[in-house]
Amino acid sequence: MTGMPVHVRRTCACPAGKRDGRRRNPCRAVIAVMSLVVLAVVAAPSAAVPTVVVGAQVLHESGYADLLGKRVGLVTNHTAVVDGTHLVDLMHASGKVRLVALFAPEHGLRGLKEDGVNFGERRDDQSGAPVYSLYGTVRKPTPEMMRGLDLLLFDIQDIGARFYTFISTMGLAMQAAAEAHIPFVVLDRPNPLGGEYVAGPPLDGEYASFTGRYPIPVTHGMTVGELALLIKGERMLPGLEGLDLRVVRMIGWRRGMQWPETGLKWVRTSPNIPDFETALLYPGICFFEGTSASVGRGTREPFKLVGFPGIPAGELAHRLNSGNLPGVRFEAVTFTPRSIPGMSSNPKYQDREVPGIKITITDPHAYRPVETGVHLICALYGSLGNRERERFFRPAGFDHLAGTRTLRLAVERGAPPEEIITAWKAGCGRFAETRARYLLY
Repeated sequence: MTGMPVHVRRTCACPAGKRDGRRRNPCRAVIAVMSLVVLAVVAAPSAAVPTVVVGAQVLHESGYADLLGKRVGLVTNHTAVVDGTHLVDLMHASGKVRLVALFAPEHGLRGLKEDGVNFGERRDDQSGAPVYSLYGTVRKPTPEMMRGLDLLLFDIQDIGARFYTFISTMGLAMQAAAEAHIPFVVLDRPNPLGGEYVAGPPLDGEYASFTGRYPIPVTHGMTVGELALLIKGERMLPGLEGLDLRVVRMIGWRRGMQWPETGLKWVRTSPNIPDFETALLYPGICFFEGTSASVGRGTREPFKLVGFPGIPAGELAHRLNSGNLPGVRFEAVTFTPRSIPGMSSNPKYQDREVPGIKITITDPHAYRPVETGVHLICALYGSLGNRERERFFRPAGFDHLAGTRTLRLAVERGAPPEEIITAWKAGCGRFAETRARYLLY
């Protein structure tokens, strides 16, 4: 259980800053989109119906026309729902889809595995198809797993951060499909953060890993379908030149939409991302995973808390609130991480009371996750003594999350947050120009 929060000070949110403009793809002809998208007709939504129709629902409502007679593989997890029912169950019930292989990313097919926990193969209870793990020693579908497939689908809800591993799994699955000479079809879903917010240092190739594989900013403002087109088009992975890549587009999604505007029900994307607010906090607070600070794992508010033994939490909260960062307020708290099986069995500072900061979003559209994370890490690091600073960063982990060592080095030398943020803007600008060629909405 967490400690009871002690209110320090609240501030009003500043108005949102400018966002990059909406840009259309000038090369529509080069983008492969399944014919069923063009033919789909959806009635105007009522107040009780979600505003956005996801790609999986478009596929389902087509009667799976493009899958008939094919042996289908599906890369998926528990987030692949259509109006409350999992896509695997819909496919099985339809009697029209020959689903012969399922591939599960980190956290497993049902999303119950903790971060970093490996899991084995089994069969799906409904379809009887084998379920192959793509997390652990095998992260890319092997030729044996792909044998006999005519088409590979991808349907997973991402959260729009470079270091969320689902998009790394997608890229490796794209490579497997290319090697097997079969189409790879992305059933598109919304970026919960919206399609306009691009921030954070683009990844330096030296720090590419499964945690961050592509040379893109921390938040990219793209859907998984758009990102797949970018990965192929910009040759971010080898061997994709001949891939038959298709995207089943959503209906009704607009770039300015954050998750609440979609009308869709949030499904916990992983054990420690239980709601939209956590997903919005994650791109900035996740940096602390590469430090000796706690991000609230072992509580019911992961990524809404940041703590470190001995910090002056009240002073930090006051300082951060005085900065009038847009869309957020900070409170001094104490919390005690506990072992919570299924979420965090061995959290940092387990059973120890930790002083910290609680982050509360007051205006989601004004809030800037990555910039706020930088302000918080600079403030917390600046409050530490020399001994604590020496053990604060875990350089290998932090630099892989940041995609560069320059962020850590800037914090260590006491650079102001504004200087750190300004340093990545040119790279984000170049990325925005590149990504414009692949935007579908």
